[in-house]
Amino acid sequence: MRTIDIYRSDQGRQAVAAAYEEVLRRWPVPAQRLTVPTRLGDTFIVASGAPDRPPLVLLHGSSTNATIWMGDVPVWAEHFRVFAVDVVGEPGGSAPARPPLGSADYADWLDDVFDALGLTQAAVLGASLGGWLALDYATRRPERVSRLVLLCPGGVGRQRMGWLLPVLLLRPFGAWGRRRSMEIITGLDGAQVRPFLDHMSLILRHFRPRTQRLPIFSDDALATLTMPVLAIVGERDAMLDSHATVRRLRKAVPHAVTTLLPGVGHAIIGQAVPILRFLSS
Repeated sequence: MRTIDIYRSDQGRQAVAAAYEEVLRRWPVPAQRLTVPTRLGDTFIVASGAPDRPPLVLLHGSSTNATIWMGDVPVWAEHFRVFAVDVVGEPGGSAPARPPLGSADYADWLDDVFDALGLTQAAVLGASLGGWLALDYATRRPERVSRLVLLCPGGVGRQRMGWLLPVLLLRPFGAWGRRRSMEIITGLDGAQVRPFLDHMSLILRHFRPRTQRLPIFSDDALATLTMPVLAIVGERDAMLDSHATVRRLRKAVPHAVTTLLPGVGHAIIGQAVPILRFLSS
């Protein structure tokens, strides 16, 4: 698979890598760093929890990496072997490969990841783009997904573009503008999330995000989801139509558990315990 230039400069790539390494040093539980070969290139994974526990595979969103799970991993790692996978083509430790969304390439890539980790089946949790990838995999490989958790998933409700103009207008304002852009995109603000927003601001400065719209799954595709499904979305999501996501899932996947969080934007935080209850039920 041909790789692409996902950073604006080599200096930017090094800056993002250094910041990522610094955050990884603060991983909140004992962990292993794994690199596994796949047909899309090497894939980096942070593994936490005892090896004999049931597997849980985490897929992060666009323009992020495994660090988005740091607040949740301590809860899940007590009960699961947690694999936080860096998605290819994103600013983490995996290969800079971006095959077209909607192709079979991402499901084939996850097959390789599962096989390298020795997983026949696993619970899969995805956020945003990671939610799209989790859905894509579950519809193509339902026998390999024991439970499916979706946080603000792409591919169900339409993508919104109203956030784009404010972000473009904030671009000339340097670090402050990038931080404010991340607040608009994620719906987060406040001192408690400042380190995360600063990390995302650094990525925004140097990284070339995906521009392809996420393909929308048909009702027929969603109806193939026979495993237990939990979807949690934010009422005020600036990126995706969360109300449409809930409506479509309730219609096409009637056994799915759906939660619409009032006043919450695109970034879903503080849901580790409800997710654990679903995964353990």
